[in-house]
Amino acid sequence: MQRLSALFSGLLFGAGLALSGMVNPMKVQNFLDLFGTWDPTLIFVMGAGLAVTLAGYRLVLGRARPLYAEGFSLPKTAGIDGRLIGGSVLFGAGWGLTGLCPGPAIASLVFGLWPSVLFVAAMSAGMLAAHFMLRRAASGAPGMADG
Repeated sequence: MQRLSALFSGLLFGAGLALSGMVNPMKVQNFLDLFGTWDPTLIFVMGAGLAVTLAGYRLVLGRARPLYAEGFSLPKTAGIDGRLIGGSVLFGAGWGLTGLCPGPAIASLVFGLWPSVLFVAAMSAGMLAAHFMLRRAASGAPGMADG
C-alpha cells in the first residue's frame, strides 16, 4: 500500500505540473523575463503549491505518526549555513538557465524530448557525485574539504 500511495502521489504531482505547463522550460524563463515576454503563471503555481503544502503539513503533523512509518523524519537543523546557501544558488542558477527543476524535468520525460533526458541524466550524475563526495568527506578521506 505504501508504494501504491507513493506512485499515486507522484502521478498526481506530475499531472499537476503538466496541467499547469511547468514542464515547459519557457514558462520559467518567461517568468524571469520581466521586461520582455513576462508570464506570471509560475507565481500562481507556487502559491497553490504552498497552500496545499501548508494544509498538508498541518494535517499530517497533527497525527501521532505517519501512515507508513514508525515516526516522522524531520530535519534536525533549522539554521542557514554555507551548504544551504550554496545549494540554493546552484539550484536557482540551474533552474533559471534551463527552465527546469527536478520535478518538472522528471515529469517531462514522458514527452521524450532530448533536453529533458539530458537534464535528468546530468542531474542524476551530479547527485551521485555529491553523494560520493559527501561520503568520502565524512570518512575523513585526505584531500576533501570540510562541508
